[in-house]
Amino acid sequence: MLLDLLLTFGGFALLLWGADRFVAGAEVTASYLGVPPLLIGLTIVGFATSAPEIVVAASAASSGLTNMAVGNALGSNIANIGLVLGTTAVIRPICGHLSKSLSSELPLLVLLTPATMLLFLDHRLSRIEAGILLGCMILFLAWMARLGIRLSNEPDGDQLAADVVAEIPRDMSKLQALVWLLFGFVVLIAGAQMLVTGAESLARAFGISNLVIGLTVVAVGTSLPELAVSVVAALKGETGIAVGNVIGSNVFNLLAVVGVAGWINPASLDSSILSFHYPVMIAFTVPLLFIAYNPFGQKGLGRGMGIVLLIAFFAYHTALLSGAI
Repeated sequence: MLLDLLLTFGGFALLLWGADRFVAGAEVTASYLGVPPLLIGLTIVGFATSAPEIVVAASAASSGLTNMAVGNALGSNIANIGLVLGTTAVIRPICGHLSKSLSSELPLLVLLTPATMLLFLDHRLSRIEAGILLGCMILFLAWMARLGIRLSNEPDGDQLAADVVAEIPRDMSKLQALVWLLFGFVVLIAGAQMLVTGAESLARAFGISNLVIGLTVVAVGTSLPELAVSVVAALKGETGIAVGNVIGSNVFNLLAVVGVAGWINPASLDSSILSFHYPVMIAFTVPLLFIAYNPFGQKGLGRGMGIVLLIAFFAYHTALLSGAI
């Protein structure tokens, strides 16, 4: 038991540190390669911050734990909104003014979340369905790249991307950036393997399914980088970064994380994914609409809604871990 806990929390620590180094290395390497700053902010940063979930999904699927990988994706999306965005709104209310890039991404996520549910109707994730998700991921990256290029040519640009680019380290050489990029990725792989091994053993010890452990422990652990970035952004008053962080991460989780897991190891899925957990994720996504569209009052997420999201998040996790669901 002690070894399993050490593996699990050691994996979390490596994922958190490795993700930080990997993101920094990716940002600076892209900058040295001449990638436009807005493109870095809109695509590379979003993909890099989802690296923990993608690597954990690959590791879990390779071990025959596809349900854990899918649970990680759905649970991370729930955590990103309930825990991360809820905490952000409590620290600093999120106003309804969105940057141009977020105004494009938000409707896409809201439509994508219920649309991808159609692939789960047969309670199985096949390689064809995984290929569809990965294909959509490529189209999404191409669309975001095109959006970044278009916004780069506009006089006023995009405020969110500008804020993200301002966070790129400026004191890192090209060699250092490449070393951190590669070393961060290696650390991510090691952390993912430790986390999956420890989490699977803990699930067996406590009689919890791999799906539930993926929805809870693994999902929260892989969402820690998003939580850290969003809390810092909220304290600085840059809530747009927090919202963009959540939207981008959730899109990558739905397309890349589930797609990678299904491509590596196609498998039957637990029936509760379709009947309960996916609808819960959709329900958590609805409050995002209030940031841009709120017919009942001022657009945005206030502290009250932040508290509601946190209560709902902890209630969901309590019910899962207690076996009530």
